[in-house]
Amino acid sequence: MASVLSPRLLLRGFLIFIGISVLGYAGVLLYGNNLSAFLEALGRVHWGWILVGVGLASMDWFGGGLRNWVLVRLVHPNPPVAGMILSGGMGAWAAYLTPFNSGAGPMTIYAMRRAGIPLPLAVTTTLMSFIATVLFFALAGPLAIVLGAGRSLGNHGNVLGLTLYDLFLGSLGLFVGIGVVLVAVIVFPGIARRGLHWAATRLSRRSRRVAERLEGLRRNIDEAHHSVKAFNTPRGWLALAWATLLSGPSHANKLLAGYVALRAVGIQAQFVDVLLVQTLITFLLYFAPTPGASGIAEILSSAVMSSVYIPKELAPLYTLIWRCILSYFTLAFGFVVFSRWVHGRFKAGQGLDEDDAVDADALVPAPER
Repeated sequence: MASVLSPRLLLRGFLIFIGISVLGYAGVLLYGNNLSAFLEALGRVHWGWILVGVGLASMDWFGGGLRNWVLVRLVHPNPPVAGMILSGGMGAWAAYLTPFNSGAGPMTIYAMRRAGIPLPLAVTTTLMSFIATVLFFALAGPLAIVLGAGRSLGNHGNVLGLTLYDLFLGSLGLFVGIGVVLVAVIVFPGIARRGLHWAATRLSRRSRRVAERLEGLRRNIDEAHHSVKAFNTPRGWLALAWATLLSGPSHANKLLAGYVALRAVGIQAQFVDVLLVQTLITFLLYFAPTPGASGIAEILSSAVMSSVYIPKELAPLYTLIWRCILSYFTLAFGFVVFSRWVHGRFKAGQGLDEDDAVDADALVPAPER
């Protein structure tokens, strides 16, 4: 497998994330245009809701980890719960440091390998976890419409003549379309396998070095094919159904951060309406091109929420609390975990230079001592 992530790349992603986030937040402060009101609001923060937000941020770890555990246990005996929790949290951590959440898969695979999960199964579980996420939003979106999203979102927003409801439908269509394709991968795994082999063969003709690397990839494709087939069974579909349900808790920080941040700044709002707006924001940010949707998240959240719930002068404080729950807490704890992993490799005498890849092949962990 080609190098996907490295410590240098992750550090660069973190610096880019911070830099763009600062610029985005500066824009929010200018939008609020009332620094004295912002400073005064800091003294009125409801810290009990901040603690709720800390617990909510942990669902990146516990919700995502339990989802991985449900999927892995289908074909692997007694997967370690702690290792699966780490895989869920560290996958979210790497997603926040890379564009389009692209680091989530490689880091999840690496964390699973550390927990003793074979590479093909780790790859398959990561794919199934992504499918569960897409299915969750593809199902939750229409349910949100049934619960009244059309009425609550249709009255707000005017982006190029589009209401929040129009944006909601457009992003929902993307998730439904992707969900259909991914379910087809499970139902017809042979077609997906042949397609991957065809692509690997075409690539191998261009370079001997690529051809050598792709030999191992072909073996992994074949092994992963057998794992995917295990999910096209009654037990497999049941596991995927549970994983889809657990995608709710694993994305709880994204869906509920807005409501908690509102309460933290002293604003009460109708819970379901806020949930629907946050679902829309999650849809729009999921494929953002900047690491962790930096800059885009701050401006989009502030613009959408201030058009519905928040006075402009409170937008900066709301955005700061919302962003902490959404990603800052996970980023901080994830860096502690990752630094311990790196330090552990040095201590074991293996070393880890800044260009070592953090993926399923390049960083096979040393045995625990």
